[in-house]
Amino acid sequence: MKVTELDLPPGVAEILRQDGIETLYPPQEKALPLALQGRNLFLAVPTASGKSLVAYLAALKHVIERGGKALYIVPLRALAAEKFEDLRKFESLGVRTGMSVGDFDSPDPALEKFDIIVATSEKADSLLRHRSSWLQKISLVVADEVHLIHDPARGPTLEITLTKFRKFNPDLQVIALSATVKNSKQLAEWLDAEHISSEWRPTPLKEGVYLDGEVRFTDNSKLELEDVRDPIWSLAKDSIKGGGQCLVFVNTRKSTETVAANLATRMREILHEKVQIEDEESLLVDEGEPTSIGKRLRSCVHRGVAFHHAGLSNEQRKSVEQAFKKGAIKVIVATPTLAAGINLPARRVIIREVHRYENGVGNVSIPVLEIKQMCGRAGRPRYDKYGEAILLAKNEAESDFLFENYLLGETEEIYSKLGSEGVLRSHVLATIATDTVSSREGLMDFLDSTFYAHQTTLVGLADATDNVLEFLAAEGMIIDDGSLRATFYGKRVSDLYIDPMSAVKLRDALRAFHPAEGGEFGFLHAISSTPDMLPLYLRRTDNDWLEAKVSERSPELLLPMPSDLEEYEFFLAEVKTACVLDDWLQELEEEALLEKYTIGPGDLHNKVEIGEWLLYSMRELSNIFNREAYPPLTELMTRIRYGVRRELLDLVKLRGVGRARARSMFDNGIGSLDDVRAVDLARLARIPKIGDALAKSLKEQVGADRRPKRAPEEHSPTPPIETVPEKESRSRSGQRKLMDF
Repeated sequence: MKVTELDLPPGVAEILRQDGIETLYPPQEKALPLALQGRNLFLAVPTASGKSLVAYLAALKHVIERGGKALYIVPLRALAAEKFEDLRKFESLGVRTGMSVGDFDSPDPALEKFDIIVATSEKADSLLRHRSSWLQKISLVVADEVHLIHDPARGPTLEITLTKFRKFNPDLQVIALSATVKNSKQLAEWLDAEHISSEWRPTPLKEGVYLDGEVRFTDNSKLELEDVRDPIWSLAKDSIKGGGQCLVFVNTRKSTETVAANLATRMREILHEKVQIEDEESLLVDEGEPTSIGKRLRSCVHRGVAFHHAGLSNEQRKSVEQAFKKGAIKVIVATPTLAAGINLPARRVIIREVHRYENGVGNVSIPVLEIKQMCGRAGRPRYDKYGEAILLAKNEAESDFLFENYLLGETEEIYSKLGSEGVLRSHVLATIATDTVSSREGLMDFLDSTFYAHQTTLVGLADATDNVLEFLAAEGMIIDDGSLRATFYGKRVSDLYIDPMSAVKLRDALRAFHPAEGGEFGFLHAISSTPDMLPLYLRRTDNDWLEAKVSERSPELLLPMPSDLEEYEFFLAEVKTACVLDDWLQELEEEALLEKYTIGPGDLHNKVEIGEWLLYSMRELSNIFNREAYPPLTELMTRIRYGVRRELLDLVKLRGVGRARARSMFDNGIGSLDDVRAVDLARLARIPKIGDALAKSLKEQVGADRRPKRAPEEHSPTPPIETVPEKESRSRSGQRKLMDF
């Protein structure tokens, strides 16, 4: 079917033609007529099979012809940016597209002016909690990657968000986009949606297993390789020499770097020139400071290879992804998190392991669905006739297992993760705080509309819900006297988008705070003790120095030390996390900090961003429980954002000045905005890390209005939701986990 045969708004087909889209893929032919008619739709097809176009065209129909608004929900910020750029192509038709992924403590009224809003599921949930009036105008909700409803971290938020939208507006159209999963019909039934499932791909996928120099594919074809000593290099070289690119998936961060370094050394055999990429400095430098991980990454990239994991900074990952899309990087070695991320296809995907280590459990099998997601990255539309996904086997028995279980086996069924008390706490409070329900009966009726209830029964959920209601009432967040009402405290906790258990910790710390006794490290420990802050993993070598640190800083702590041995281990992990933040505030050089705690730049900035968000939340709660804490928390928020001591607070408010440049200026006699205003331009430019261009900019910033334009402490920070650790321990009462780096 041609695009011109569809009932599209004027001008849409022409823009698609300019983008090279004139005919539809088979799944699109089935789905688009239903979507354009306003029917609920569940579309389960492989990666790169055109799911997004179905949603885009339905959104344009709503906006241009029906006067509605569309909300496009995605799981990751990187995906939000990708969808935003795609939809901006229709601006010439008068369609205004906005993106919102942060500032969770705001109704974001500016979004009302947009016709299509792209948001993460957490942001969409936050908007519902703030009762944004423009949400009533939403006539279409798109849920991208809806199979992630089974994810323990993100799934419940997406499930509750979809349930709320459907409750608020029974006439709402819902389009759910998913990978092919075993029980996709069950998900479609929950959404009252037409179910379309297909295995069709624009680029056919060949899946096979490598063993002893030979790849045996499921279609009975074979591939013979010359070098059997190093399977990954042999498979990568074969693809690159044929003009292809490779994605290699391994199960730990350390392995990504080790394998990438090995491949980079071998690439000299086929690439004889140094690879150059745009903005190469972003690979090396993080927040103005060179890091060893950046040096290793840049060294690999010069040979056409990169590693990719959650320990890299956002800028480093973005640079790698862009260079791969442009063909400069031939091989990316990644952890599986990349498979669920942005559109990054390659001719050949190589999967080294189908097991991973989980703390407290040991080696566990990676689910078939995750392996299929990795395999689905193989095949570049418009470039390759087919893609190849190859799993590595060590012996015949393992080869047979990989064939039967992963390549020929079915993906697992998707299950709701809404049933635990830890998950329910926040969502039950939000449902009451927004006046969505006003009684236990109303709450259970609402929960009866969830996928959890559709998939099982409310029997187990009822007990968990009663326990949550008891907890919220005991902690003063709701009043339960036959009707359910949120207190001011409860409403504020819901708006701040923090776990109610985190709010209890922050409240107790605020009540214990006395200005005369200080409390900076106490604040840092308090936020590190919350369920919203995943603490660092304890290593065997940590106990001695942490015990000494506890002895030294215990007078500053605002929360009591536990007496239980198991709880004490978690307490030490909290102290270790607080120490990372404290070292950051004391301006320990980033490279030294990363080495001291054996973490990556991405891990550090994840902790810093969450820390700022929790300090902001704590400051807001101080208005209720201890107003004397408001000033020091306000200062600490700005300091943690930039990682500086108190004397640099003025300087870091200037655009272009981070912790390293501010310290350089201070050490050279420039300690305030007045100093910047008074200093000679040439002298300012000669200060290390400044230079002519920045010196001129700084002078302009402190010019006529005599104020810097950047005032970060006035805005609520954005909690990061994207970085996911590769390994987690068993949770403590479903609430706490340790992060293993």
